[in-house]
Amino acid sequence: MPRTKGIILYDFLQVPGGAERVTLLLARAFPEFDLCVGARNHGVIPDGEMVGLKCIELGSIAQSPAWRALKTMRLFHSRTAFLSRYEIVLYSGVYAPVAVHHHEGHNILYCHTSPLRFAYDLKGYYFAQCPWWQKPAFQALIAYSKPRYEAAIAKMDLVIANSESVARKYRHYLGQETIVIYPPCEVEQFSWQGQGNYYLSLARLEPHKRVDVIVQAFLQMPDKCLVVVSEGSDLPRLRYMAEGASNIHFMGWPRQDQLQALLGHAIATLYIPKDEDFGMSPVESMAAGKPVIGVAEGGLLETIIDGETGLFITPEPTPMDIISAVQTLTPKRALEMREACERQAQRFNKEIFLEKMGTVLKY
Repeated sequence: MPRTKGIILYDFLQVPGGAERVTLLLARAFPEFDLCVGARNHGVIPDGEMVGLKCIELGSIAQSPAWRALKTMRLFHSRTAFLSRYEIVLYSGVYAPVAVHHHEGHNILYCHTSPLRFAYDLKGYYFAQCPWWQKPAFQALIAYSKPRYEAAIAKMDLVIANSESVARKYRHYLGQETIVIYPPCEVEQFSWQGQGNYYLSLARLEPHKRVDVIVQAFLQMPDKCLVVVSEGSDLPRLRYMAEGASNIHFMGWPRQDQLQALLGHAIATLYIPKDEDFGMSPVESMAAGKPVIGVAEGGLLETIIDGETGLFITPEPTPMDIISAVQTLTPKRALEMREACERQAQRFNKEIFLEKMGTVLKY
């Protein structure tokens, strides 16, 4: 029996994040490829967004981050024998690559993030976040995941990093050479629509995204308005921090049209995650003509031009660093950066991405 052209594997469709959008874009752009995910959150990624896609779901999403990682890795390891009927497998995620032992054809990995961050570059950070009684389980997760991940990477025919920052980490931790293909931004979906009276935070509400530092800063600037988009495990803590602050508003996960409007009318955006691998939000911000206050590390160094499309602050930002940057990036200064922002965003448009990925997938 002749083999089917290819299939795209991705960890799980849990949130409407950058990696999820890239995965769905690839599946739509290359209809000869099927799609397989560990699980899908049907409430966040509804059936309407999957129309026209042949998608295999291996299981359900676990609530605990540690159990989710272990469960997803086991799903891909044990339930993907069907990969043998495909010519090419494109792995897109952190846990999906362990399925490679089921496939003897052409194997390509697109890395949205650094290798197993909880086991390598952010190991100390995540370990410090664990309560004492969870630390043994955390160490057991690393002991289980690391050798399987390293064995999977060794079987890849090609590894693609989404930024030079990620490429350096694959070289440093695994001795793995990569090529770099920047992820796509659908720049045509975002546009400058005016200038409101608020600054916008777009990062997921997780501790390593450091939205708490932004909230602390705006608590000290009651005359400046902050709109926080997104959700995550840090939401209850952030709401508690901002309780009673009339200048801080939480919007949850917005619809695409709401996101476009919020970005289109903002003064500027703030994005200060710990050593971000790439960061789609700053590119979307610039596509809307809005400059970004970001940390001078990781993938942001490849997307933001300091003083032209945003302002860099220290990699370990304090509320005072945020306050100083907001005071510098006035509405007038932000408006002056509009054209440079729009121009820079075009470097990451989806046509460039799809052309390069098309070349790779036609190996």
